[in-house]
Amino acid sequence: MPQRLLIVYSTQTGRTRQLAEAARAGARAASGDIEIELRPALQAGVDDLMACNGLIVATPENFGYMSGAVKDFLDRTYYPCEGKRLGLPYALLVSAGNDGSGAVRAIERIATGYGFKAVAEPLIAVGEPTPQHLLQAHETGQLLAAGLAFGVF
Repeated sequence: MPQRLLIVYSTQTGRTRQLAEAARAGARAASGDIEIELRPALQAGVDDLMACNGLIVATPENFGYMSGAVKDFLDRTYYPCEGKRLGLPYALLVSAGNDGSGAVRAIERIATGYGFKAVAEPLIAVGEPTPQHLLQAHETGQLLAAGLAFGVF
């Protein structure tokens, strides 16, 4: 059975979607038999989280926090998945208007509760995503997919 990478995102301006799509392109560029699922946070659920072997969360920074849609996804999946996703490799992409630190702290705290394992430093893209931000998101997707394909994670 192929490994599955789930990319959950929320966007209003399209900036966060750019990061999520760059991560998906990077995952596709990695070698190995990886299924990649790009899902809006409000459409992702327990079945998606339980079926994945790796997770990328992409969120805008809203009022110094993650988006409501990403928080909703995490809220809806936490108790049904509690204790069942220990060690799940994950990475975080934040499209920020300020510094993104509040969104990162909140998601890292929740990820700790889930028992997820961060496999990359959070990417914080302040303002319009630059080519460097998109390259970093691409590399994040590539890292997760390659790590899954080769059994590193």
